Amino acid sequence: MKLDRRSLLGLIGAGAATPAVAKSANTGKVAFLHGVASGDPGLHSAVFWTRVTPAAGAGGDVAVTLEVAHDDAFRDVVRRVSSLKAGAERDFTVKHELDDAALRPNTEYFYRFTANGVTSPVGRVRTLPQGQTPDVVLAVVSCQLYPGGLFNAYDAVSKLERVDAVVHLGDYIYEYGAAAGDYGMDHGTRLNRIPEPPHEIVTLADYRARHAQYKTDPDLQAAHARAPFICVWDDHEVANDTWNTGAQNHQPESEGDFSVRKAAALRAYYEWMPIREARPGALKQAIQRTFHFGDLASLIMVETRLQGRTEQLDYARDLTFTPGPDGKPVPDVETFMAKRADPSRDLMDDAQRGWLQGELRASREAGRPWQVLGNQVVMARVAGPNVTDMMPPEAVQGFLDSLPESVRAEVALSVELFRLGMPFNLDAWDGYPTARERLYRAFKAANVQPIVLAGDSHAFWVNDLKDDAGERRAVEFGTSSISSPSPGDAIGGGFPLGQLLTATNPEVVFCDQSAKGFILLTLDRTTARAELTAVSTILAKPYQTRVLKSWQVTRDIAGLTAPVEV
Repeated sequence: MKLDRRSLLGLIGAGAATPAVAKSANTGKVAFLHGVASGDPGLHSAVFWTRVTPAAGAGGDVAVTLEVAHDDAFRDVVRRVSSLKAGAERDFTVKHELDDAALRPNTEYFYRFTANGVTSPVGRVRTLPQGQTPDVVLAVVSCQLYPGGLFNAYDAVSKLERVDAVVHLGDYIYEYGAAAGDYGMDHGTRLNRIPEPPHEIVTLADYRARHAQYKTDPDLQAAHARAPFICVWDDHEVANDTWNTGAQNHQPESEGDFSVRKAAALRAYYEWMPIREARPGALKQAIQRTFHFGDLASLIMVETRLQGRTEQLDYARDLTFTPGPDGKPVPDVETFMAKRADPSRDLMDDAQRGWLQGELRASREAGRPWQVLGNQVVMARVAGPNVTDMMPPEAVQGFLDSLPESVRAEVALSVELFRLGMPFNLDAWDGYPTARERLYRAFKAANVQPIVLAGDSHAFWVNDLKDDAGERRAVEFGTSSISSPSPGDAIGGGFPLGQLLTATNPEVVFCDQSAKGFILLTLDRTTARAELTAVSTILAKPYQTRVLKSWQVTRDIAGLTAPVEV
């Protein structure tokens, strides 16, 4: 066992590094109600996280010790850090980045925390490999709505025979309240999964309470304890359809300054997530970073919400109408599409795009065959399906009449717009086509065809990404949600939305709009295989797990091949 420098200085009474026990120390009853977690692994490092819950009304900081060992019985402790504390300033969360040669590359460790005589659950973490690496296994997850259903997919992740890291692409929490019509509450009421606090979250106290509730879920705790998470946020960690200076679900007149809300959301996120703190002087929203898995792959996490994203277009607001030949108003598609292609619109600023191009090039020049982008939203060109070409008019009307009244008008408008070839999702990269071409030019300049991972859509996707010239620039694997409903779920009734999107769009190789689960991504020297893994239900236990589809790409002298089902 080794004591780190901070612990040693604490033992001999050095000023700023004194142990957490102080005059205001809390030595009373505590509990570990939110599990343990690790994240952002390196060759000799990882971030370790927990939350200590003191007795109600108790004040003062709680002294906390972290132990990291080779074995789950902690007979062979390689590191003990006894200088940690949990206090009200950080909502009694504890986060420590351990970076030391005592941790060896490509090694699994066990860790736990102790406080006031109480021991936390035990977690597992694997450091990144160095040098020759035959394969890597990643679980790719996204979008967990607490009232939307049980987190059965996380239980399945926790039971995987092998998983080197869990890549979370955002929507770790949702901001909505618990009113009868709020998002997901049709399931939430039935399952007694009621959001806390029961109103839309806006303040720091609100965001902290919501994070705390999510981390009481036993399936999520089990997944965190199984492997390190590599995370990035999407929009709901702040509010729906966030852009850099606002959000669709933020009303300044009643919810105040968006920058204040965003700052509160990011503070709670950094407190409650096993992610490295922002570098001194860096913006908290600049969480783009790279993880190298030996000589095999680079995982590059990008940020597409809070730095360079301009506001999304909205059909209701931005689509204008002009008189048609018969005097009836018709959508002005040409003007709308010109707005959509405006070069000033983007998801990523020039600085991040330049950084990304450099990371891609450096990975290729280092000889790694795989570059993987941890990206939030779907990148493919996806036009909405023209159901009027696929169904007789009476069938279309019958379909609309069968829909719940809450979505009928919106779907009816979509049917009309999709008949004209309009995009399926304006919040995705398809709402920013010029920005997507800029990104593809960065791929080309780096001489890289990456694997793009996507979340956000609550559906499984396999997409063959092409630029405006028709050249393959990447292959995309989109993961479904843990529990959040998809557009296909909202329509219901067995409507084959995924199949129609696949039939409509050349870039869409496969789409499933109903299954919930995760992707198990396995990389070896020549092959990338994505197993789209689905759970049988999010409404009950027990459940079953199955591989819905398995898709594979290989890399040859010409670059990436098209995805094929295996």
